[in-house]
This record gives sequence, structure tokens and C-alpha cells, in this order.
Amino acid sequence: MAMYSRESLETLKTKIDLVDLVQSHVELKRNGATYKGLCPFHDEKSPSFIIQRGDSHYHCFGCQAHGDAIAFLMNHLRMSFSDAVVYLAERFDVPLIKNEGEDKSSDILRKDARKALLEAAEFFHFYLLHTDVGHVVLGYLYERGLDLEFIKKFQVGLSPIGSLLTKVLKEKGHKEAALEAAGLFSRGHDFFQDRITFPILDAVGHVIGFSARKYKEETFGGKYVNSSETCLFKKSHVLFGLSYSRARIAKEHRALIVEGQIDALRLIQEGFDFTVASQGTAFTDYQGEVLYKLGIKKVLLAFDSDKAGQEATIKVGDMFIRLGVEVVIVQMPNEMDPDSFLLVRGPKAFGELLVQTESYISFLIRQHPTSTAVAKVQAAHAIKERITAWPDPLMVHESLKELAILLQVPEETLGLKAGQVAMLSYQKKLALKSSFVDPIKVLETDLISLMLLGLENDIVFSNLKEEHFLNEACKRIYKIFLDYYARGQVIDILTVATSLNSEEDLALLNEILQKKVNTQRLKGLLREVIQKILERQWMWEAELLRVKIQSLNHSESEALLLAKELAELRKNPPKVL
Repeated sequence: MAMYSRESLETLKTKIDLVDLVQSHVELKRNGATYKGLCPFHDEKSPSFIIQRGDSHYHCFGCQAHGDAIAFLMNHLRMSFSDAVVYLAERFDVPLIKNEGEDKSSDILRKDARKALLEAAEFFHFYLLHTDVGHVVLGYLYERGLDLEFIKKFQVGLSPIGSLLTKVLKEKGHKEAALEAAGLFSRGHDFFQDRITFPILDAVGHVIGFSARKYKEETFGGKYVNSSETCLFKKSHVLFGLSYSRARIAKEHRALIVEGQIDALRLIQEGFDFTVASQGTAFTDYQGEVLYKLGIKKVLLAFDSDKAGQEATIKVGDMFIRLGVEVVIVQMPNEMDPDSFLLVRGPKAFGELLVQTESYISFLIRQHPTSTAVAKVQAAHAIKERITAWPDPLMVHESLKELAILLQVPEETLGLKAGQVAMLSYQKKLALKSSFVDPIKVLETDLISLMLLGLENDIVFSNLKEEHFLNEACKRIYKIFLDYYARGQVIDILTVATSLNSEEDLALLNEILQKKVNTQRLKGLLREVIQKILERQWMWEAELLRVKIQSLNHSESEALLLAKELAELRKNPPKVL
């Protein structure tokens, strides 16, 4: 995260309207100064999610979820800390000023480009709805089954011939450099010419580019033209439809992945708003990581039934299996994609497809002929080779078992023998030992992540002092808590961020905020972590005394006193007050 000035972060903190922010994602009902709604963090029928007008924190009396605006964005939309700060600054119109010595020019250009893209989307949409040529194109879209509700919901537009867009945006004060940075202007003219436009949004709903489809055969270029890569748009990083689907994906821990952008939008419109598509390229590892960080445990792949679609299914399925995510296949009828299926058979029938999914192993078998003994052997070896390359030994074992059952062959023929799982697990543990985990840092960051929830911090301050912390960055963050506690002031995530003075500390804060906390066991967890820190200090003091006793620099009487001190210390292990 960039180091923004303390003044700009303090200004942001005062401008945030938590009710306004949360109401964009959760339906809240007002009763006096209290706003109440169904909690977005757990399933409930009676609302227990509360915000008091003017308060900077929300609280759920059902699951004990608690936090500020940053925590809401990070937990509900799975934003990173830095993305949440930037999002809030843009939403509440607060300029974030970088500290002296940091490059500000790129931020200014990005901001100008973002504004130009938003106004371009509005212009294209207006041009489609309110011009004669636009009405012709509307007829074309209606014939393809895209109704006015769809067109308005997803701000479908039309780019005119010539450079009318550039002229309009320049009249609004946009400079040519910003238009080029946005990918709207190139080589003296508008980049998009006479095409139907679909805004490409980032994960939080900002326009970062366009996908433009030709509606006349004579239009120059391919069927679809996407924005060129810019400071805002990297097509291998973008998941089309994520801004509409992000909250449900994060809540339900599953995602439906399709090939086409229209497929994704149609599914989202019909209520399947956990759908995403790649951005006109093969699905990338980066896109897979984006979904993985949203907490998905299951992906449903609904790619086309042609050869390219089947090959993509294998590749993407393999990627998610390697991440430890369950993969199931939505079997699309021949020559149909999700868009055409919904138009012909409707959303209810598509919902039934999602129930009648196929396992990834079963799908792999279907890609091989198995009608003869030789073909079955070849299929078994090819699929086994793929499975055994996966990193999780238990996933390998269970998948080989499924393969044996589906192919109706003895498990032993695929190398599954008694005790093999234990050996695979042992080998995996040995491999994991090569990556160093700092237990000091883990324990202290666990404590800070619990403290940021702000519910039981009195018990922390009653038991722990600054010297209990051994990790220097954790100690600095804890000192901030102590300082605010001593002044009787409430502390939240943004307050901590404004008090940090180094990239290292901000990086650690971001890492802490990614930790998952069981809020229903908050008090118990907090006491456990405090106890472990106290015991760590106790054992460390005992070890220091033991080393002193063994030193040759003491007289017998001094050694005896140290021994008594050690014995007394050992008789009185620490307890949380």
C-alpha cells in the first residue's frame, strides 16, 4: 500500500458514512437512530445486524461479527486493505495525498483516466438509447434477446463513427493524455468505432475498459474488440462480472465460470449472480487466485461443448484442483452456451443443470475412448498421470479411488496400496517443513487481529504490556493500541493505519487483516492467545534464570538465590486475570 499522509487518512475517517456504505450491500431498516438488517456474514431469518447512526462500527448479535468500514469491505467483498482504503476515498470523494518523496503523477493520471472511462460509458449508453442509429442497434439487440432491462442494468452502449467521443470528453475538460491512458483515444481518433459496447468493470464496479462487438459484417476488425491494456486494465487479471457476483461468491464459497461475457451477464440477470467469465483470453492463474482469495471451496465450470471448450475445462479444472477447490462440470447441450440455453429453456432449467453436475474425474474419463481393454488402459494411465501431479496427497488418493470405481478396475492396478496415504502425507509434511513459519509472529498477529474487533480489549490491556511482544512490528502496532487506550479513545483499522510510519508495518497490518477469526468464540480465543503469550514470557524468564545459574560468574550464595527464584517462578505459572 502506498504511504498516504496522515492528514488525508484522518480526513477519510471523518467522511466515511458507514450506513451509506453498508446500505449498498445490505438492506437496512431504520428505527430512530438504529439501522437493522439481515447479517451478510451468516444466514439468518431475523435481523440481528446493527449500526447506530453516527457510529463507525457495525455489530451482529447473531454471529458476533464486528468491525468498521474497512473490515466490512475486507470481510464482505474480500478486498485487500489497500483496495478498501482507495475504494472508500473514491466513494466519499476524499483525495488521498501521498507522502513526500512518493511519485504522485501516476495516481493523478489513473484518476483522470478512470473519470474519462466512466463518462465514456455514460456517453455510449446515451448514444444507444437516444439517437436514430442507436434505435436501429436497439432493434438488433432485441432480436438477440437482450431486453431494455438488460441494456440498462449493464449499461450497454454504442460507439459512434468518427471521434465524437473524444470531442465530447475534451469539451468536459479531459486532456488527450488521460484519454490515451484510458484506452479511448489512439492515433488521432476514437479507439472504438461503430460497435456495441459493454463496460468492463473491476472487482468493485469501476469502469476500466470496454468490450465492443460489431453488429455489421463490414465493420473493420474481429467480432469482439477489447480495450488495449492500460494502467487500469490488464485483461489477464480481470474477471468479467465479478463486481456483480463478488458478494455472493464470498458468502456462498462457490463460483460459476463461463466462457462468454454475454453468458456471464445473462446468468447474472437471471439470478445466478455468482458467475464470472475470463476476459477474452484463456483463464489465467491470476484469475484463479482472485477467486481463491474470495474463499471459494467449489467451482462450477459451464464451458461450451466444442473442442476448445472441453480443453479449457480440463485446464481450468486442473488449476482449481491444485488449489484444493472442488471442481464440478455443468454439462451444456451440444451447440448451446449458457446464453442460448437460458433464452430457449429458461432459468429454471439451467438451475436443474447446476444440480445435475458431473465430477471432474468423470469428465476426464469422458475425454478418452474406453470401449476396448487397450483404450481403457490408456485412459487410466493418462488420467492417473494427471492426478498424481497434484500437490495434495489426500486429493490424489481419493481421486485415484474414484477413477478406479468409474473405470471398474481394482484399486491396486492404479498403485493404491495399504499405507500409501500415510506415506504420501508424510512426504507432504516433509516438503512443508522447508517453508519457515515464525511462531512468534503468528501468535502476536493472532492477538492483534482479535483486538481489531474491539470487543474485549480491556482483558488484553490488563494482562499484556509492550515488553510481552517480541516481533518489533507487532510491538509498534500494540503500542498504538496502548496509547489510544490510555487516552480513553476508540481505535479502529483506519486509526491504526494513520499511526503507522513504514511500508513494513502497513504490510504487516494488511497480513493481519487477512486472518480468519471465529467471532463466535472471540472471548475464548482472546484468552487462549493471551495465555500463550504469558506462558511464553514465563518460560523465557525461567530459561534466563537457568542460564544464569549455570554461569560460572556467581558465588554459591548468589546461585542459591537464583535457584530459589527459579523454583518460585515455576510454582506460579501465569494465569489470565
